[in-house]
Amino acid sequence: MKETLYLNNDLALVNFSAGYATTGDQLLNSSTFSNYVHNFIDYLKENNEDLYYYAVGGKTAREATVDLLRLFRMMRIFKIDEIESSYLNDKGRLLEFLEEMYNFWKKHQRFSVVTAGTASALQDISFVTADSNFNNMVLTLYRNLEESLMGRKNRVYRQMQAGTNAAIAVSVKQPKLSNTYDALKDIPFITSIMLRTPMILHPKSNKRTGMFTETDVNPITYFTGSDEEWFCFPCKIGTLLAFVYFHRDFISSAVSLGNLFELATEDECRKKPDLICLFGNQDDKNETVFHYDATDDIWVGSLTYDEKIEYFGYMKKMCLTLHNLRKMQHGWLPIHGAFVNITLHNGKRKGIMLMGDSGAGKSESIEALKIAGKDVIKDIEVVFDDMGTIHIEDGVPYGQGTEIGAFIRLDDLDPGTPYRDMDRSIFMNPESSNNARVITPAAPYEVVAMNHKIDLFAYANNYDNESGLHRFENLEDAKATCKEGKRMAKGTTQEVGISTTYFANPFGPMQQQDVCDPLIDEVFTALRDNGVFVGEIYTHLGLDKENRDGINLAAKELLDFIEKD
Repeated sequence: MKETLYLNNDLALVNFSAGYATTGDQLLNSSTFSNYVHNFIDYLKENNEDLYYYAVGGKTAREATVDLLRLFRMMRIFKIDEIESSYLNDKGRLLEFLEEMYNFWKKHQRFSVVTAGTASALQDISFVTADSNFNNMVLTLYRNLEESLMGRKNRVYRQMQAGTNAAIAVSVKQPKLSNTYDALKDIPFITSIMLRTPMILHPKSNKRTGMFTETDVNPITYFTGSDEEWFCFPCKIGTLLAFVYFHRDFISSAVSLGNLFELATEDECRKKPDLICLFGNQDDKNETVFHYDATDDIWVGSLTYDEKIEYFGYMKKMCLTLHNLRKMQHGWLPIHGAFVNITLHNGKRKGIMLMGDSGAGKSESIEALKIAGKDVIKDIEVVFDDMGTIHIEDGVPYGQGTEIGAFIRLDDLDPGTPYRDMDRSIFMNPESSNNARVITPAAPYEVVAMNHKIDLFAYANNYDNESGLHRFENLEDAKATCKEGKRMAKGTTQEVGISTTYFANPFGPMQQQDVCDPLIDEVFTALRDNGVFVGEIYTHLGLDKENRDGINLAAKELLDFIEKD
């Protein structure tokens, strides 16, 4: 990226390595700020005609920009009554212009980028310090100009995120990739992320539609990206190494991955990845596809550039689809569900795994269990909150996770739950009544990627009127229920009403049922042979999400199971 400032719709990307102002005066004299003011005046033409005509005053937008910036620079030195400017004939309108220009900046999703290992305007300042200084500088400059126009100091000061929402440090790596992937070799890798939490994002799309489908053609053959517009988020998904390449217009989703997947280390970035995702490829194919590159032994996913994929679920689920396909290839069974280790004050400990498709009540059951057991539960260790695996070692089934965080519907949680960790969370369209979400840290990577014993495995049933917890009498009934993957869809995807999805998992198992079928047989047999409780939990969430009686009863019976010897 060469520009000092990239603006596109509601996105603002500031390149500190190309240009970095350390004072308000430097910012006012910079071409970056001049271009920003020009953009704002163009915005006013379409959105606030009266203010636009005040700003231009019969001049061109470029001429008005020059005059306004000259005035702002003078206001930093002189008192208002010492300055001659036609704009000061209506100080109230100029103050309105300043306020709206500040609000225009704040309405953007704002990110800063620092590139390591190149000639930089930053010299030795760390990217976190640089971003913090930028935040303070923007806020101070705004207040200085505002108070100059008002002729008085503010009486209430609010320490807002006036600079950016997040910052990234990037550098170019040389991963172990064949010539097939030469188009990716100069794309910079994210090495560090700084999030200003709670971070509130407003993606234009709020649900995922369509399916991820397999293709015989490796998407890298029609990759259109370049190091000027693309970055890579290198991460660990479970024990697998994934390189998530993304167009900069989708940096909000990519930065949010920092709350969901473990960022890969410097050494890991030099290795060959298990998975590659190309997110926002401008190929005009309108596709969300995956491909297995047998020659290089890499699973590759690609999503065409489109406004709809701004919804975080697209990036998350493509990554998990690639993970699941790789794990099935190696004999591991992907589980769409939630898994926690519950430890009571009396020392008893049980591993609880719940399975179900989106909206079935997996995470909600765990939250209800926390409330039901608040007096007896000592600790709850999260292994996974959406996607995990079961594999068998020496005849024993073990669970592992994929994510260090959770991507949860706000309206499915107890009202107080989202605020417990809000100082570390990323909220997406929290004001929306349709699939508002939060991404919050859930577990350390060391916990996620280790083996965990399973004591209970239950299918989350959100559509039946039955209550509590039910144990299957035989293995075939259990497998049949889980394979059918039935649920009452709640609008998180394009589905509504009763739907079925093979093994409640449209992210790998559904696409490769012939591979998944024998794994289900093997794992369920191992669960039975090891005395694991295999059953069904009735959440009622598809019947009436406002009525918590059903899920509370289910949580009580889960707690009873844990308390038993």
